Amino acid sequence: MLLLFTITLFVPGDLASVLLGPRATAETRAAFADRMGLDDPILYRLGTFFGQLLRGDLGMDILTGRPIATMLFEVLPNTLSLVAVALVIGFAVGIPLGCFAVLRAGSLSDTALAVLSVALISTPAFVVAIIFLIVFSLWLDWLPVTGVGKTGDILDQARHLLLPALTLAVGWIGYTARLVRASVLEAMGEAHIRTLRSYGVREDRLVGRFALKLGVIPVIATMGLAIPELIGGAVFVEIIFARPGIGTMLFQAIQVRNYPVVQACVLVTVVAAVTANLLADMVYGLLDPRVRS
Repeated sequence: MLLLFTITLFVPGDLASVLLGPRATAETRAAFADRMGLDDPILYRLGTFFGQLLRGDLGMDILTGRPIATMLFEVLPNTLSLVAVALVIGFAVGIPLGCFAVLRAGSLSDTALAVLSVALISTPAFVVAIIFLIVFSLWLDWLPVTGVGKTGDILDQARHLLLPALTLAVGWIGYTARLVRASVLEAMGEAHIRTLRSYGVREDRLVGRFALKLGVIPVIATMGLAIPELIGGAVFVEIIFARPGIGTMLFQAIQVRNYPVVQACVLVTVVAAVTANLLADMVYGLLDPRVRS
């Protein structure tokens, strides 16, 4: 937050002139600068900024005059639901793909799955979004294009959420599949797995019931990295699908140099990233007693 605040001080141009437009009078610009504290000393502005944060005050929106906290709470559920569904889809599809790759390790299908996984990881979210829009919305007309659906209509909201969540989950599917394959293959070399194999336990049972319990632990641990990445990807997805969320709010604020909103959006994202990493470490310890000891 200190870095972000410092950067905003050195952005070229006069903030009052940008927001008020070229036709604003000098008196209007001066009144605006005084109201926003733009002429105050930097150290004073910095102290005011962090003092408001300590009180839980995210400030007021420059354009509308509304409390930024209220605006964030209005759109935060849309972003959280998008990230949560994308994460679930990534696990639900990526883990079985990784297990399938383990069962076919070294085969042509394993190689093809590796190429597919790398392609999914490498494709930007906005490219996937455009492809999905063309295929599923324009050509097939299966899913709606934009918006979040009707308020109170859960089914309609789910239909509007599915395509953006799939778009956001594509890269995470490929990453999860590769990680599960590597982790489960390593677990297959454990002594108890080799003992079970010597007793004639089928390979698919070894993978699905025993090795996966060990192999899925690193995947859970990566949730701390996945959630910030998904929130970052949600910026492009929300813009393309015209979904009101933190990403759209941040993008619009940057366009008009609405710095208080930018700072609030970044703060929420940072808190989400730190919380996700903490929860991932705690879950890792619960799943693996060796970490606790």
